[in-house]
Amino acid sequence: MRRRRLAAEMRKLRKEAGKTREEAARYADIAPATVSRIEAAAHAPKVADIMALCRFYGLDEAHTEMLVTLARQSRQRGWWQKVGEDAIPTWFETYVGLEEEVAEIRSYQPEVIFGLLQTEDYARAVLTADDTVGPAEGERRLEVRMRRQKLLEEPDRPKLWIIQNEGALRRHVGGVATMQQQLKHLIDLSRQPGITIQVLPFSAGAHPSMHGAFEILSFPERYDPDVVYIDYRRGSIYLENLDEVDDYTQLFDQLRARAISPDESRALIGRIIQEMDAS
Repeated sequence: MRRRRLAAEMRKLRKEAGKTREEAARYADIAPATVSRIEAAAHAPKVADIMALCRFYGLDEAHTEMLVTLARQSRQRGWWQKVGEDAIPTWFETYVGLEEEVAEIRSYQPEVIFGLLQTEDYARAVLTADDTVGPAEGERRLEVRMRRQKLLEEPDRPKLWIIQNEGALRRHVGGVATMQQQLKHLIDLSRQPGITIQVLPFSAGAHPSMHGAFEILSFPERYDPDVVYIDYRRGSIYLENLDEVDDYTQLFDQLRARAISPDESRALIGRIIQEMDAS
C-alpha cells in the first residue's frame, strides 16, 4: 500500500518538474528502469534513491522526509512473511498487504466462501483439496488465513459486501458437519454491522460474471484509487485503470441487483442447513 502511494507521488513530482525518466535517473545515478519500477510500485525502492530524486525535484525537507518514511515502510516485512516463506504464494503477498489497509471490499464468489468469512475447518478443507500444497505448508497457509480474519475484530474494520453464488453454499466442503457450521457462521456474520451478504440464487439464471470471481478493494485515502483483484491457480491480476475498475464496479452492481436481499439470503442459507439435516 505504501509502495503504491509512493509510486503515485513520485510519478506526479517528476511530471510537475517537467523531467524525463532518463534525466531523473542520470541525476540519481540509477538506471532509467529503476525509476520506472519506482513509479510503477514494482519493487521496494532504496531510501538513497528516493532522497536523490527528491533533491532533483526540488522538494523541501518536510516533503522529502515524508517520502523517505514511505520508502522505509515499503521495505518492511509484513506479519504474513514472518509465518514462513511458503505461508502464502508470493503472488498473494500483495493482496494481503492491500487488505491490511482497505476500507471496503466488494466481492463476487461463485465456488468458495469468501476467505475472511471462512471457518477454520472449512478453510482447512479448501486448502487440503489442493494436491500441490503439502500438509505443513497447508497449515501455515491456514494460520495466515485465520490471522487475516482479525481485521474483522478491529474497530475500524473494513466494510464487506459479499455476493455468494448458491452453488458455493450447497457444495459440501469438508463434509456435512463442517458445511453446516460454515453456513451458520455466515448467518451470524451477516447480522453484524458493515457486513452484507447476498446470495445469487440458481433461479437468477445466466448472469454477467459467469467467467469467475473478483474483488474490488477501496481505500480510505482519496489518493489511493480502487483496485480490482482477480486470482487464478498460479497467480493474480490487479486492475487499476479507471475504465477497468468502473467496468467491474458496474458488474458488481448488476450482480447485486440480481441477487436476493440480505434477509432473503439468510433465510435461504437456513433452508440449506435444514436440507442437509434431512439428507
